[in-house]
Amino acid sequence: MHFTTVKHAILITMVCAFLLVSFRVWAQEKESSNEKVAVVNGVTITSTEYERELNFYLEEASRKGQQIPDFMLPKIKNDLLESLISRELLYQESQKKGIKIDQKAIGDQLKTIKQRFPSEAEFENAINRMGLSIADIESQINRNMAIRELMDKQVTKKIVVTDPEAKAYYDANPSLFKKPEQVRARHILIKVDAAATETQKAEARKEIQEIQQKLKNGEDFAALAQEFSQGPSNANGGDLGYFGRGQMVKPFEDTAFALKPNEISDIVETQFGYHLIKVEDKKPEGTLAYADIKDQLNQHLKRQKAEKEAGTYIDTLRKGANIEKYL
Repeated sequence: MHFTTVKHAILITMVCAFLLVSFRVWAQEKESSNEKVAVVNGVTITSTEYERELNFYLEEASRKGQQIPDFMLPKIKNDLLESLISRELLYQESQKKGIKIDQKAIGDQLKTIKQRFPSEAEFENAINRMGLSIADIESQINRNMAIRELMDKQVTKKIVVTDPEAKAYYDANPSLFKKPEQVRARHILIKVDAAATETQKAEARKEIQEIQQKLKNGEDFAALAQEFSQGPSNANGGDLGYFGRGQMVKPFEDTAFALKPNEISDIVETQFGYHLIKVEDKKPEGTLAYADIKDQLNQHLKRQKAEKEAGTYIDTLRKGANIEKYL
């Protein structure tokens, strides 16, 4: 995620099964204090809960290869605290609305969590190390599912995107619906290791030249790829499917996009070895037709509206709440 969208990311996390993705973080936590970081309508949010949320966020960022600059941490920490407050408000509201989660649904979710462990024994050892009980986990699942049901009823199911609205968005944002030039190609690869000697390179080149001669003699490209190619696509007759620029190494890409349909290249050398390339088809640059992306666009606009309406709904709950912050 981009750092400027941290609030949206937190909002999405808030209505998802948070426990599933944060479980591994809990296993790494050290004993924390239960000091107050906030009180929401008389319900305390502890420093343990806050640190858990922060650890989760930082680990997810690290897993995605994101580097969070120090100057962003205060804002992220504040947004995370606000997320905890919002979740507590939503859970309290779900209880006021009489939302009850079926025990079987909670059990099914717990089963999904357990399946992330090699065995039942390892699952039990993990929760014991965390000082948690099955009841603790079931309680968190119950809260998450209650919040999700509340949001579905109060926000998501009320969202409507009309056809004229979707079409107007499509017409106003043509750059979002551009499709780049694409080519569909097959290839035959004879691998050459980066540390190969000149003799080994010569042997590989001789092998690809022999295959090239078979092609000149009229033999089928796909059949030869299946028999001789040393790439993972050999099982499909060397078929790489459609790809755009930037998806293949440059010498391969340049050659493929320069060929005409049904044309076969000369030998192409890349960091992987020697290739022969056959272009099967080409798709020129163009614009996706509205009819082809109408359904996806409708869902995208619904998600956008849902995020905005969720924020408005939470703001309404906050106005009527007694919130004390200590962090």
